Amino acid sequence: MDIADIKKTADQKMHQSLEALKNNLGKIRTGRANPAILDTVQVEYYGSMLPISQVANLSLLDARTIGVAPWEKGMGAKIEKAIRESDLGLNPASQGDLIRVPIPAMTEERRREMTKLARNEGEATKIAIRNLRRDANDHVKRLVKDKLASEDDERRSQDEIQKLTDRMIAEVDKLVAAKEQDIMAI
Repeated sequence: MDIADIKKTADQKMHQSLEALKNNLGKIRTGRANPAILDTVQVEYYGSMLPISQVANLSLLDARTIGVAPWEKGMGAKIEKAIRESDLGLNPASQGDLIRVPIPAMTEERRREMTKLARNEGEATKIAIRNLRRDANDHVKRLVKDKLASEDDERRSQDEIQKLTDRMIAEVDKLVAAKEQDIMAI
């Protein structure tokens, strides 16, 4: 493995950390309805547990209501029960074939808790990115120690890895700031 491979691997892993952050931030509740909130809900379907998105169509009916349209007639009651029993604090209401899931407005205190949660996710991602930087730098140092790369190459690659790390951390800050703004918007 040469220095270019080390940098490429570090870049890929840092991008994976960013994608994981985006996914985790999508699950944090804001004042508006978002079908991604229901991604964690599991529904019993013919003896096996499946994500709600695999047994129903999720859509936004308005800014505060998620519509859940089951693909099979008999699934409505099971989906309703799964949403009600999830730890999301949602109370679905059936309207014929459609299940309406109203998203209650969040209190100021709850909004502050959600922003703390978003910041914690961002901080965990920054730590992961810094660990990836350390690992990449350690790999480069091993190459220099084994005389497969020069010390100049080491300094240059460390600078490039640091620039990549700084860019990724700035992206994390941007994502967290956007999520906080979204949470605090009424």
